[in-house]
Amino acid sequence: QGQLMESGGGLVQAGGSLRLSCVASGITASIDAMGWYRQAPGKPREVIAIVTSAGRTHYADPVKGRFTISRDNAKNTVHLQMDSLKPDDTAVYGCHVRTVSDLLWGQGTQVTVNA
Repeated sequence: QGQLMESGGGLVQAGGSLRLSCVASGITASIDAMGWYRQAPGKPREVIAIVTSAGRTHYADPVKGRFTISRDNAKNTVHLQMDSLKPDDTAVYGCHVRTVSDLLWGQGTQVTVNA
């Protein structure tokens, strides 16, 4: 089935940066896309960044130009560099992985941005 383990969340001041990492383990199928979602209290889950196996990246408008996604295929790891953070970025951030047969979601890590 596979497991996703995120790390790197925390508390930061507005304008600061954080780097999130996610390691995928126990996945036997070929991994296609990897990405990050976030969910703020009372709001629906929002996919904010995706990187395909070919290295193409896609970003949601609210994070475009501030967040950068990258992946290490050899280590089944995906990262999210978050710069110029805003209080509106406060949310639980998690990773997701799409294989040829499944879509996995991590439980997430809290990111809090203080004004």
